Amino acid sequence: MGTENMMQAVLAKVPAGLKISDLQTGFRILSRLPLANSQQAAFEISHFLDRLLQTPPAGEVYLQLLEQTRISLCFVAEELARQYVNKPLPLGDTEANAFRQVVAIWQKAARAYAHCAQLPSSIDGKVDSQRLAMILHRCIYYAGMVIVEHHRARQALPAGVWLKLHGYYSSAEEWGVATLAVPDSLDPLGRSSHCTAAFIALLLAELAGPYGFSIREMGLVRRWADKWSPLVSLHPVDTQEPLPELVVDLLLDCGLRSARDRLQAGRPRRIDVTRLLSQIHQIRKQLQLGVAPEQLGLGEDCSGAFCDRLLRRLHQPWSMSRAARKCRRHEASGSAKVAIGFAAIHYHISGKEFGQPEGSASYSREEFESLFAFRHMLDSAQLLEIRQAQLGFAFDTWQVLDESASGFRLLRSIPGRKFEARQLLSICQHNGSLHLLAQVVWLMQEQGGGLLAGIAALPGRPQAVAVRPAAQAAGATGAYVRAFMLPAVSSLGAEQSLILPPGWYRPERELEVYTERRMRVKLLRRVGDGADFERVSFVVL
Repeated sequence: MGTENMMQAVLAKVPAGLKISDLQTGFRILSRLPLANSQQAAFEISHFLDRLLQTPPAGEVYLQLLEQTRISLCFVAEELARQYVNKPLPLGDTEANAFRQVVAIWQKAARAYAHCAQLPSSIDGKVDSQRLAMILHRCIYYAGMVIVEHHRARQALPAGVWLKLHGYYSSAEEWGVATLAVPDSLDPLGRSSHCTAAFIALLLAELAGPYGFSIREMGLVRRWADKWSPLVSLHPVDTQEPLPELVVDLLLDCGLRSARDRLQAGRPRRIDVTRLLSQIHQIRKQLQLGVAPEQLGLGEDCSGAFCDRLLRRLHQPWSMSRAARKCRRHEASGSAKVAIGFAAIHYHISGKEFGQPEGSASYSREEFESLFAFRHMLDSAQLLEIRQAQLGFAFDTWQVLDESASGFRLLRSIPGRKFEARQLLSICQHNGSLHLLAQVVWLMQEQGGGLLAGIAALPGRPQAVAVRPAAQAAGATGAYVRAFMLPAVSSLGAEQSLILPPGWYRPERELEVYTERRMRVKLLRRVGDGADFERVSFVVL
């Protein structure tokens, strides 16, 4: 069923003039949500919220119905998010529609809670602080989920999203309920929360640099930020003291930023992370002693080494200090030719199509059929050109915005191939012929559909090679696959390494590497990895 038809079918189920005036009516509607069909359930929840916004019930009924909706709403949104989370960019039409639908339902939920706060509800003429704290906490949560969803989909934030969040938190400060504990039905351990903790968790997650994380890392960062945000405090900046390095200004449309970058006098707040850093230090010490991550509350789906690496990466941004750049970045102009995929990268670095060395050549069915189809063509150059197009060896052209000795910031404003964060690529600047290996460090889709990417060059001039498992018995052979070799670069502390397809690395595994000759190597340790490769140090045997 198409989206428009599905929407009409959903609306037909609920009379347009229905006023949800009591808990029984609301609970009955919510109990019938088709949670097995996330698309339809999202439409029905959205329509349910519309009815509350258009014809609100009494304040307490309104709040209880919104609270009853929370678990179903979050479950449905998470199911829909599977359509676009961890997908290459730019998003396809179906993925983009699901993303917009989820963002819209988060925004509508925040509006509904804010609307509920405006309805009369008092005790002896006094404001019910507990109720107000809960409503503002939910507003912060749902407005924050708009930001989180953009991070997870690697989409640029639209104007106004941070200002909306700051407005809700400012209200909590003004009413004196910012640190008043409220129950949180979404917390897996049943812990309470408060407005400041919810706000700080979002600041920490954004400060960590989410566009450069894998989805798994992003999930852990959010989990840890939620868990540890009560250890962090937020304070007005004392005008008599020097500004801290990073502040959040409640009148600016952004999260934590350098105090030097503020363009106006506003409402700056400083963050005290002393207890947070102490907690991270203690946890890392225990991880290094072999304590399991689940015993430390880090989660059951991650190893100790993985958690330690991620905590080490988080320490610098969460210490509220700006990292000094290893290499000075400067503005640049011109274009760069970018290729992705082992086959295309191997072709451009080697200057020729990959083939099995010497007597080990063998053709795949696809290669054989292609050769048969074009056997009548005498022009080998024309055949090669057609073959390149078939295999997707063409470049994408990106604009170079700025560069340093270690990387580039690129923009592609025209349609092209899909890219994903942390994948391998080759890059050749418009005025050169050298193809370097690089990795996508962060990736973001602009609202107009263009892509912005941060690219880190891998050290050394790459060599296209072929690898296969070393023969363990006389006469044992196997097919070679594409790989790359990087030399040691002593000035950067980089050891010689191989770039291999995922899953090839095992400690002390022996491989046969073919360059101009065969050599046998032993793999030592993984020195890096990405979405589609592993970088491994080695020694020649």
